[in-house]
Amino acid sequence: MNYRVLAKMIGCLLVLLSLAESSCLLFAYLDGESGAGFDAVEAFAFSVLATVFVGGTLIALGGRSESELLRRESLCVVGLGWVICTLFGALPFFLCEPRMGIVDSIFESVSGFTTTGATVIEDLSHVPRSLLLWRSVTQWLGGMGILVLFVALLSSFGASSKALFRHESSAIGTESLSPRIQRISVWLWSIYIGLSIVCFAGLKLLGMGAFDALCHAFATVSTGGFGTHNESVAFFNSLFIELWIVVFMILGSVNFMVYAWLFRRQWERWRQDEASKGLLWVIGLGTLVVALDLYWLEAESSLLQSLRQALFQVVSVLSTSGFTTADFGEWPALSEVVLLLMMLIGGCAGSTSGGIKLGRWILFFKIVRQHLRSAFRPNLVTSLKLNGNAVTDSFRIDTLFVISIAGVSICIGTLIVSLLQPDLDIDSCLSATLAVLFNIGPGLGAVGPMHNYSFLNDMTKIVLSFLMLLGRLEFYALLVLFMPSLWKRY
Repeated sequence: MNYRVLAKMIGCLLVLLSLAESSCLLFAYLDGESGAGFDAVEAFAFSVLATVFVGGTLIALGGRSESELLRRESLCVVGLGWVICTLFGALPFFLCEPRMGIVDSIFESVSGFTTTGATVIEDLSHVPRSLLLWRSVTQWLGGMGILVLFVALLSSFGASSKALFRHESSAIGTESLSPRIQRISVWLWSIYIGLSIVCFAGLKLLGMGAFDALCHAFATVSTGGFGTHNESVAFFNSLFIELWIVVFMILGSVNFMVYAWLFRRQWERWRQDEASKGLLWVIGLGTLVVALDLYWLEAESSLLQSLRQALFQVVSVLSTSGFTTADFGEWPALSEVVLLLMMLIGGCAGSTSGGIKLGRWILFFKIVRQHLRSAFRPNLVTSLKLNGNAVTDSFRIDTLFVISIAGVSICIGTLIVSLLQPDLDIDSCLSATLAVLFNIGPGLGAVGPMHNYSFLNDMTKIVLSFLMLLGRLEFYALLVLFMPSLWKRY
């Protein structure tokens, strides 16, 4: 392990993070929030200084080393980088009114950067607007990935750039990346910024205030789900705002490379993308089932109202955004089961959404079908294809590994939560684990859409924070940090 180059890279990440904190410092100064403005300015000023100081120190320790960032260091930069950024991102929550505890601050910061949207803040009306903006900024940075931005802004990192992409956020599908990783990073972030601007403009035109529109644009395109009001999107009670947010939650759930193909008029590659087309089928089928279930079993709901609620919540959960317009924890059992399935599926690889990813499920069922065929036709030679490309053995193993480790994590997480919170029922323990592991936010039962995570004890919050990072980094980059052989010098 080359600790000097590792320190230098993480130091650069912290300096980049301090720039984001500085934007909220400027907002706190200009906004002049009554009763909390000066305190917010002090809190963000200290956070910026502390982040810059530690980042600068790490860069200085790294020295002028021009060593190439190898695969081992890349994994450490991804895993440690995310952990350290969330810790420094917790400073504003800890220092600013209402002065959350250290565990609560870390939980809120991790929830933001991982775009989970789970919160321990009981009343958002008592939180300074600059802190609400910081919550949204953390989600926006975490949506596309702060390391993808890092690669886009800085010069080439060599072959290890592929590892940064692959292990941070499944930024690719089954294809191999172009050697020009920096150019791809710029494309992805340009598309991301463009979608955010259009989303903001639409929300502003539909009646949202500028501040609400900005925060919701950040949280929508990043499929994060942090809002500015306790009632989430239901606060605005507007069909057109809901539909606009639905559109951009879907856009955020699609592989961003699809947009690059469309801009370059590579229509054939777009038509071959099975996950993007599958996403629309899953949304349509899920919405239809939930809407009919609500219409038949909820006598007070009209069919149009049922469709409205079903569409928004299915898209919100499938995209792992976590916005709410209704208390789906009180819906019929079939609707709850459909939403639980949506939690497991998630969006497309290379999107801002969480979950296991739809492309992996498509490949998983193709693998199952292939093995079932081989049971009665053992001599039949077949090849697996996804998006028109042959699937390599390594990608097949990776898919099975992620699905398997996700299942193990769900079981272990549910067990630990039930041990730490013996007063919770099994539905609440299971849905809390699913909601944080797959970066959704609200679950069912005690952690449903009309509740939050503030009542949990500190140990449970730490476990759930770990699960958020585990799911956001898709297991590899965090679990590998616990391998002693990773840290050996060479």
